[in-house]
Amino acid sequence: MSTEPPTESPEVPGDSEADPVAAAREIALRRLSVRARSRKELAQDLKSRDVPADAAAEVLDRFSEVGLVNDAAFAQEWVESRGRRSGAARLRQELRLKGVAEEDIADALGGRDDQADLTNARELATRKAAMMKGLDRVVRQRRLTALLARRGYSSAVIRRVIGEVLQAETPDDDG
Repeated sequence: MSTEPPTESPEVPGDSEADPVAAAREIALRRLSVRARSRKELAQDLKSRDVPADAAAEVLDRFSEVGLVNDAAFAQEWVESRGRRSGAARLRQELRLKGVAEEDIADALGGRDDQADLTNARELATRKAAMMKGLDRVVRQRRLTALLARRGYSSAVIRRVIGEVLQAETPDDDG
């Protein structure tokens, strides 16, 4: 019976010291199986697992060639999945932090118009305002403004939506 220690480490799979490219490939594929990721995110993951920079670059270049890593598609998917909960400014900031190029961000947000932000912000504010019925109007206004600002809606959208939502509540409050 052999009592050899396991060859797999939780950080870098297999014998990564023998073949860092294979280890980088496996780590990247595992990360991509959970959700799409930007090239910068994958590079950071590989670096945090002590994969040599040249091996990481080789794997990321190859994954880009075959379309497994595509920042433009990633940005589009990100906007589609989070667009109903966030304003354009927040989406832009999140994509910047993930290392997506400005052109790809602009393309992903290009299909999104101000009307989408207005509609989404109005739905969110209406829902949240209903939960704040017992609060003073000034407190509701402040809380709704803060919520919409955190979600990345522009000040123009916030002003318009808050005015509409609180104006719609006024008849209920009076009678």
